[in-house]
Amino acid sequence: MCISLSSLILLPIWISMAQIQQGGPDEKEKSTALKDLLSRIDLDELMKKDEPPLDFPDTLEGFEYAFNEKGQLRHIKTGEPFVFNYREDLHRWNQKRYEALGEIITKYVYELLEKDCSLKKVSIPVDATESEPKSFIFMSEDALTNPQKLMVLIHGSGVVRAGQWARRLIINEDLDSGTQIPFIKRAMDEGYGVIVLNPNENYIEVEKPKIHVQSSSDSSDEPAEKRERKDKVPKETKKRRDFYEKYRNPQREKEMMQLYIRENGSPEEHAVYVWDHFIAQSAAENVFFVAHSYGGLAFVELMIQREADVKSKVTAVALTDSVHNVWHQEAGKTIREWMRENCCNWVSSSEPLDTSVESMLPDCPRVSAEASALCHGTKYTHTWPLPHNKSFHGC
Repeated sequence: MCISLSSLILLPIWISMAQIQQGGPDEKEKSTALKDLLSRIDLDELMKKDEPPLDFPDTLEGFEYAFNEKGQLRHIKTGEPFVFNYREDLHRWNQKRYEALGEIITKYVYELLEKDCSLKKVSIPVDATESEPKSFIFMSEDALTNPQKLMVLIHGSGVVRAGQWARRLIINEDLDSGTQIPFIKRAMDEGYGVIVLNPNENYIEVEKPKIHVQSSSDSSDEPAEKRERKDKVPKETKKRRDFYEKYRNPQREKEMMQLYIRENGSPEEHAVYVWDHFIAQSAAENVFFVAHSYGGLAFVELMIQREADVKSKVTAVALTDSVHNVWHQEAGKTIREWMRENCCNWVSSSEPLDTSVESMLPDCPRVSAEASALCHGTKYTHTWPLPHNKSFHGC
């Protein structure tokens, strides 16, 4: 087990304080002395020595990684897979490094959607001003004009963005396992128009402005003793907060605030918005959804809000490990009946592929995906919603 430098320095002091606190009134003087010692330790400087700067490359090449011909992420020099514990004694730093790499991979997948899949990026809201926060989706050139069929892809919750099923699989397995690219290419090969949703891109982050608090001029009229009593608690509270903040955030990372995107502030809002402004306007006679995890919940919410429209355009829905719940989401009887006939949920199971899996919910059939993790391209291909097989039975 690796113990950080700061922990080794502070551990004896913390132990001593714990022992003193168990003692009687005679130990108060020692406790006060130890607290004074702790207050004089500059944790900011101490922790900076313990943790390298959170300054990471902004390209794959900078990380010395690249995707090989099999779509696997490998170290440029050693050929080894990605190593999370780059520094075994610094979990926080390793996590920040992983997140920085993940942001680069998100941009890399966006590039693949445009270059390899020939999709175009479309900004939303469609009437956004120059200054307001924006998001985007991806569409094929014929997404709105294809008269026959349209495929809509929705990923799950978390850090994934448009074109991804699971960041972890992209990094640890390959692009085919963790991205939607195999689905997109097959759809286009079979004559589908394609729309790729981006339901987790709900806000932009900007640095939080610093607030300068000015003391009230009226307070100068108060007696000094009263002001001292009034200021004592806030000062001590601020001292404790600063002490904790130095330990938690030693490198003084910027404080960020979130500015939400109009009408796209949640995955559910995003699904409804894209339906209203794109899918509902498409010429396709048959619309097919593939929705993973929270994407299934977003689809059910879309049905609740646009039931008649969805029924008139959507032919079939392939769900994978969907977390929807028709009771909690208050889906009505007519929606549940429609889902039983037009949806199928492939779930993680040790049973053979397509074996029926019992469900407590009265909605769509659940069948085995024969996988411990559904986000894998080779398993996903079986959920392909073919136009002539509306109910998926015998798929």
